[in-house]
Amino acid sequence: MTHTPSPRAARQRWSTASELLRLVHAEPGITRTQASDRLRLSSGASTELIERLRDARLLSEERAEASGRGRPTTLLAANPQGPLVVVVDLNTPRWRVLIADLTGNQKVVGAGDYGDREPAAFLSEIADIVATTQAGAPRRVRAVVAVVAGLVSGTELLQFTIRGWNDVDLGILTSRIPDPSHVQLIVGNDATLSGLAEARTGAARSARVALHILIAVGLGGTILVDGQPVTGAHGAAGEFGHLPFGDPTVPCPCGAYGCWDLMIDGRALARNRGDEPPSDPIAYAQHLLDAVRSGTSTSPRDKRAVDAVARALGAGIAGLVNIHDPEIVTIGGLATGIRAAAPAAFDDAYERGLMAFHRRLPPPIRDSVHQADGPVRGAIALAIDEITTPSALAAWEASNAD
Repeated sequence: MTHTPSPRAARQRWSTASELLRLVHAEPGITRTQASDRLRLSSGASTELIERLRDARLLSEERAEASGRGRPTTLLAANPQGPLVVVVDLNTPRWRVLIADLTGNQKVVGAGDYGDREPAAFLSEIADIVATTQAGAPRRVRAVVAVVAGLVSGTELLQFTIRGWNDVDLGILTSRIPDPSHVQLIVGNDATLSGLAEARTGAARSARVALHILIAVGLGGTILVDGQPVTGAHGAAGEFGHLPFGDPTVPCPCGAYGCWDLMIDGRALARNRGDEPPSDPIAYAQHLLDAVRSGTSTSPRDKRAVDAVARALGAGIAGLVNIHDPEIVTIGGLATGIRAAAPAAFDDAYERGLMAFHRRLPPPIRDSVHQADGPVRGAIALAIDEITTPSALAAWEASNAD
């Protein structure tokens, strides 16, 4: 008679395996010896665990190059028949669908233009690609993550201001999968996911508490504690751009007045130069910042505009440091170009905005390592967290035993 372990026993059996798989994701190319040392596993326990993960089609091993005397070790890698995640990237000028394995190796499986269509039109097209991708790897796709540059809660996109989308149910993305019971749908904000990538494998990797700031059209970010973003009660935390750090007479598309968003991006640069609002605020900002930083532009008007935005950014970050007390601040998107184009204005505003306590030892501000790649990398990391829990691994084993 076959003994079926209880759900609790199954979860306990997969606890250390969960730690190992997350380590392999965070450090692609890690050796068996390094992983064993990191998890403090004996040689016997390590061998038993890795063999079990190979049998479960979760890990594979590749021989490492010899580096001295002794028996050569092996590199741990994703099993070619292992679980996969699908990322729907709605954060870029063209939407993309990517697929990735446990170690984060990814490839694009679909892409297209938004055009002037409403979300329902192109989301239906994306849902077909997701379903086709899942059908090509039955039971292997375990999660679908949507990346959006907007306010999210659960699986709903509440507001995507720059495109005028409101109250969009992203549940459609997995609706074409015949049996979605094994597939989890996750929706994440681009700035939050970018911060997650920096905390796991980027500029904030060593920090216990980190603050991440991302500027595109407007500003978002996140606070991360021990590598986990603080997302709030409904998943909508990190909307730093809507703090009242701006001009209280200027209305924001979000419905509030005086938002910081309006002081720190391409729209702010144009307003400070006396230009009309740009049709593409990101491209406008990049062109102006590059010109000022490289010395191509020597216009006093350009410099004043960039200095004003740099001061608004530095002062706002100081306020967030005073509130959250991070060990490190990471910045991405246009924020890196703003600081580089006006470092003196930025640094002065940052220092002057800090409480005396923080000014004695200010948290360093580092450029993002992953930059434009950050949101997708963070989405994959978030999905890996979900599909490598002990419960999820027990479910993977059970589904592959059918």
